[in-house]
Amino acid sequence: MGSVFSPYYALARSRAGGLADPENHCALNVALYGKGGKRWTMTERGSSHVSRNATHYQIGPSRLNWDGQALTIDIDEINVPIPMRVRGRVTVRPEGLCNFVTPLDNEGLHRWGPIAPCSRVEVEMDNPQFSWRGHAYMDSNEGDEPVENGFQDWDWARAEMANGDTSVVYDVRPKQGPGRVVAQRFSPDGSYTAFTAPARHNLPSSGWQLSRGMCSESSQAPEVLSTLEDTPFYVRSLLRTQLLGESVTAVHESLDIPRLVSLPVRFMLPFRMPRRA
Repeated sequence: MGSVFSPYYALARSRAGGLADPENHCALNVALYGKGGKRWTMTERGSSHVSRNATHYQIGPSRLNWDGQALTIDIDEINVPIPMRVRGRVTVRPEGLCNFVTPLDNEGLHRWGPIAPCSRVEVEMDNPQFSWRGHAYMDSNEGDEPVENGFQDWDWARAEMANGDTSVVYDVRPKQGPGRVVAQRFSPDGSYTAFTAPARHNLPSSGWQLSRGMCSESSQAPEVLSTLEDTPFYVRSLLRTQLLGESVTAVHESLDIPRLVSLPVRFMLPFRMPRRA
């Protein structure tokens, strides 16, 4: 809700002098990778296509439902830019809920908190057709201002530990004041413990020459196993690194805010993010 990547939301804020209705800019982002081919959907819906309450969230033909034990995500979207149906169900079953929330900027206007950092997931896709079960992670970000007002860039990573815990490192460069590194280890029961993130290493630049980095206890830089998304402003990768005495595989993301809000990217985004008002 109120997608930070939305060029339509940015335009609405500009026209309204800084404020716009976030419920008029909602999207369900689905990214699938694997042998069956990549699928990507992030169709933005206006408020006439959105309804929500404490347990239900409808976004166009897709919907999310929380029954107290599991979050069910029914997906019915169209891949972009090549139109292909993306339909199926994802069920996230938290092993425990977590109440950890922390500011990411120095003014406390942007906050992050895992909702269910240690979860199990069941994926049953009809189109493309496949299914799998495994470890899952669910969190939340919220802000009282546009993301470009608060940050220059950030790196984020999460890794499943050998005992089932999840470790997260949020390495943030705000626009004002010193950088912040949030490093937390979350247990399946919802408890959490802070740790000191090891030294940051530079990673190879992405195909779009986006700078990125990740911490590791090893003297060697983490290994990039695969790059899943490579865009002018955002990169998602799988890394092998050393964390808390373990060799782990981490999901890693890098975001460059000045690139996100640049005019060329704003003009490109509608090709990946169509809108249905």
